Amino acid sequence: MEASLRQLAAYAAVARAASFTAAAAELHVSQSSLSRAVADLERLLGAQLLERDTRNVQLTAAGVEALRVADQIVNAHRAGMKELERFLLGESGTVAVATLPSVAAVLLPQVISDFRKQRPQVTVRIMDGLERSVLGRVLSGDADFAITTVGEPSDQLEHRPLVRDRFVAVLPEGHPLADREEVPWESLARHPFLAVGRDSSVRRLTDAAFAQVDAHAAPAAEAGSVATVGGLVAAGLGVSAMPALVLPLMGTGPVVCRPLVEPVVDRRLDIALRARRPLPLAARRFLETLEESREQGRDLPPGISWA
Repeated sequence: MEASLRQLAAYAAVARAASFTAAAAELHVSQSSLSRAVADLERLLGAQLLERDTRNVQLTAAGVEALRVADQIVNAHRAGMKELERFLLGESGTVAVATLPSVAAVLLPQVISDFRKQRPQVTVRIMDGLERSVLGRVLSGDADFAITTVGEPSDQLEHRPLVRDRFVAVLPEGHPLADREEVPWESLARHPFLAVGRDSSVRRLTDAAFAQVDAHAAPAAEAGSVATVGGLVAAGLGVSAMPALVLPLMGTGPVVCRPLVEPVVDRRLDIALRARRPLPLAARRFLETLEESREQGRDLPPGISWA
């Protein structure tokens, strides 16, 4: 039995009002069209739903049950349409952001807080990982957009510059280089170097900086986690180089940070979107909140600047 929503809504209005005249006025339709809708429903169901006389409309036993079911269906339809409207207005749904762990932990929390104050029914889903996996989530459609380092150029992605963070030397307390105000990359390469794994964008940039000054920094140890590298530096096992945004993830061990020079190396972080693919409105609103932070010049940690 395929009763239409119109038939069910018409019947529910008549049953609640106990009057075709009152129900027709409520629905702003003619009484004749309302009568036809109810009669069509009765024929479809093969049951009499209403007992009518010149003055009264009463529900039969089948009519009472039909009203219960009709109310469920009509109310569910209305609720679903309201939810769809909220989604289309960007007031509900999920914003999926793929990003590096440092961005997720340091840059995004305040933006998410600002966004949720305006749209509390929108869930923000953070998918943090390394550069390649982050971009892969955007290309696969799992994420609406990414905030990540600039990798290999791709005509499948659109990039919007967001922030820059400067590389610094990360040194154990009491290390000879800690007495300097700035540390050249060539000087850093003369000491046991603690590196992150080769899948990390940080490793790609540090390797390029050492190559630029024709210095070879053979890793004394290599770890997949920035926090692990921080612990090794704090234990005095060597030195490292990290972008400023990563420093809060290195733990609370006794380390000293000094700006790296000759050359000065910045890591650029972009918003990466799938080219020629429209964003859901909630995701666009999130990016607008992020853009407002930049336009207002919101303070960033030392070594980090809006691009």
